Amino acid sequence: MSKIALVTGATAGIGEAVAVLLAKEGYDLIITGRRESRLQELAKRIVAESGVKVLPLSFDVRSLESVEKYLGNLPQEWRSIDVLVNNAGLAVGLNPINDGVIDDWERMIDTNIKGLLYVSKIVSNLMIENKKGHIINLCSIAGKEVYPNGNVYCASKHAVDALTKGMRIDLLPYGIKVSQICPGAVETEFSQVRFKGDNERAANVYKGFVPLSANDVADAIMYMVKCPPHVNINDMVIMPAAQANSSIFNKKV
Repeated sequence: MSKIALVTGATAGIGEAVAVLLAKEGYDLIITGRRESRLQELAKRIVAESGVKVLPLSFDVRSLESVEKYLGNLPQEWRSIDVLVNNAGLAVGLNPINDGVIDDWERMIDTNIKGLLYVSKIVSNLMIENKKGHIINLCSIAGKEVYPNGNVYCASKHAVDALTKGMRIDLLPYGIKVSQICPGAVETEFSQVRFKGDNERAANVYKGFVPLSANDVADAIMYMVKCPPHVNINDMVIMPAAQANSSIFNKKV
């Protein structure tokens, strides 16, 4: 019987990369994302390349109603989820707290914290029913440190760090592993979203050094997934070699 993995935010970046690698390992996939055309394209590509089954579900994790509709009513053959990768998340804006944009704050809190909670509640109960499972949360170096003007984004990722620790305790009696990965600078759509489509400003973030790629992070996640049943990677911080912490880089410019 094939194993099943669920990846949120699978339409680009780390989510897309980890979905592709899970499929190569033979996992049937539930992939979610807001951009339906991208989701359908990814599903077709994965089926063609890996021959696994794929269930694409297009919805926004910020909507509890949508999460309950799609994940709370999965067909029976998709309910035995072995791996959940809580990847959906974003940073929006880079403002000091006194000049913060309320809509930016709400998007980050609703996606990074509440969306993770909505998905995790439903899927963890499915895992409890099945007496197995592994939940991997996408945190960030911003969940370990703070940096100038990153206030609310950093707070949302500190919440992910705390939630991961709490989930690990709560789900321990059911044999469910809980892990998190905390990347530094990864060149994906992250900065384009943060700077609201200002591609030049986004590109400048990664100038002068070699950032992580989505595949680098996906490889590390797959290491977590492939550990023996008695081994759990609680927490992993992964950085480019040119990055010392959240704000100090060795840039060759």
